[in-house]
Amino acid sequence: MKNVYSLIACCIISIVLLQYRLSYSGLESKYDLKVTTWDALGYYMYLPGIFIYHDVTSLKWFPEMDKKYSLSGGKFYQANIYKDNKFVFKYLGGVAILETPLFLIGHGIAKTFHYEADGFSAPYQYAIAFGVLLYGLLALFLLRTILLRYFSDHTTAITLLLLMLATNIIQYVAIDSAQSHGFIFPLYALIVYLTIRWHEKPGVLLASVIGYTIGLAAICRPTEAIMICIPLLWGTETKESAKKKWELVKMHKNHIYLALVLLFLGVLPQLIYWQIATGFFIYDVGSKWVFLNPFFRVLVGWEKGWFIYTPVTVFFIAGLFYLNSYPFKKSVLWFCLLNIYIVISWFDWRYGGSYSTRALSQSYPVFALPLAAYIEKISQKKWRFIFLALGLYLTGVNLFQLVQYNKRILHYDQMNRTYYGRIYLNPDPTPLDLSTLDTNEYLGNENRYKKELVASADTALRLQANGNKMLLLLATRLSPKTGGSSASDAWIKIEAEIKVSKGFWDSFLTSELQTKGFAKRKRNCVRLFSEISKEGERNTYAFYIHLPNPADTSNLGIYVQSGGEFEGVAEKVKVTFFSL
Repeated sequence: MKNVYSLIACCIISIVLLQYRLSYSGLESKYDLKVTTWDALGYYMYLPGIFIYHDVTSLKWFPEMDKKYSLSGGKFYQANIYKDNKFVFKYLGGVAILETPLFLIGHGIAKTFHYEADGFSAPYQYAIAFGVLLYGLLALFLLRTILLRYFSDHTTAITLLLLMLATNIIQYVAIDSAQSHGFIFPLYALIVYLTIRWHEKPGVLLASVIGYTIGLAAICRPTEAIMICIPLLWGTETKESAKKKWELVKMHKNHIYLALVLLFLGVLPQLIYWQIATGFFIYDVGSKWVFLNPFFRVLVGWEKGWFIYTPVTVFFIAGLFYLNSYPFKKSVLWFCLLNIYIVISWFDWRYGGSYSTRALSQSYPVFALPLAAYIEKISQKKWRFIFLALGLYLTGVNLFQLVQYNKRILHYDQMNRTYYGRIYLNPDPTPLDLSTLDTNEYLGNENRYKKELVASADTALRLQANGNKMLLLLATRLSPKTGGSSASDAWIKIEAEIKVSKGFWDSFLTSELQTKGFAKRKRNCVRLFSEISKEGERNTYAFYIHLPNPADTSNLGIYVQSGGEFEGVAEKVKVTFFSL
């Protein structure tokens, strides 16, 4: 069979994506599948508003739906109040257009099988979730077709496996599938394919679909309009090829005009909605960019850096240096560089909750080309087997981290270097490991230190508060003789067992260390909620404190800090001193 390796790769990827979708679909658990929440809700609200409630401005129907299904995340930010108590959707409607056939399927199933046809019941959720997966798989096989035009079967297979299984795209095609990324992903595969076809044999239909695709992508996320670089600069890798390209364009000027008309028609639904909602064809949704001061931490920051959490993307960039012999050299190079620059220049550089940098994931079909160019080059080197082993390792790490992310062990917004080091490939993190998400202090090897129990309390202490309060669990004094005044390095470990019945989600176990007559104060804390703790059960917490000056006389207080109503029992508290 021809090109069998890339076909096998596509089958493997399809099975993995389906497995992840099924694993997070609530089929064997107590929770119901909900994909139309948080940001995804903002993209989706057009559909129930138009087809069911016939209301996209006053949104009188939404409070009831939010109360019933918990959609908005507690604060309704998905639409802005414009005037006269009317709303304007904050998110553009391109994703809703792509969701429409899936929504109608869900609506039909809801009516046929007597589910609530309210736009948010189970049939709608499953139709969207599995529909995005279908879009992603169609894009995968289309991408295979594209890559095989320029690269060998082996290179195509490896490229697809790394692109789909060693990156964060799994999260946005197979798990958080109602976000915009899974819908835009196939648009990028489509624009590349259509561009190739038009340059091979120009046609009116091809030009029309290219224009419409760009327009539709632009009203999914306005920054996606830069995909125009793909058809615009394709085939301009040399002066000679560029000359032929522009001669071809001149011969088919009518195609260009038609593409521009279809581009406008692609954008038109958004303009019509804004006219209805605001009285104007253009509305500022409030996005900001800081192009003179981009946030490079988007790429290399420990919070959610692209190169940190999905390091295979380094090869995406490396491949840009190996594009010289390909007709897509300039189009891909300029697109990738502009795309990255725009993404790292958005003022809200964290991009909400995400695994790695989600704002780049939808454009991976374009990044697949430099990745394949790099792999093709490496396949001719002696150390290609090292690269293959590294690729296999990075794929394993990514699949492991996806599980961690969806358990919220790998945090969606607050990662740091110390914490990442403690949970890296760690299937069973301890309370001390998890504490570094909040404290960023960790004593590497306790056995190197002298250990002394400073204080302990084994009596159950009932805690109750209403309002922002600090509830004292234990107070003790650390004298200079504790551990010896000559100690060059000293730490405290605090351990506690706490059972919380109210206030579990917004309370912290807190320490306050005061030295030199209260002139200095050091506070550490860890959240009571974590992935290894359960509300209403006795949970163990532990964290370290590094003493600034072991010789100082210190007063240590240990508290539960609550932001509101709190009820719980501290069943055990222990303080241990470590010194060199």
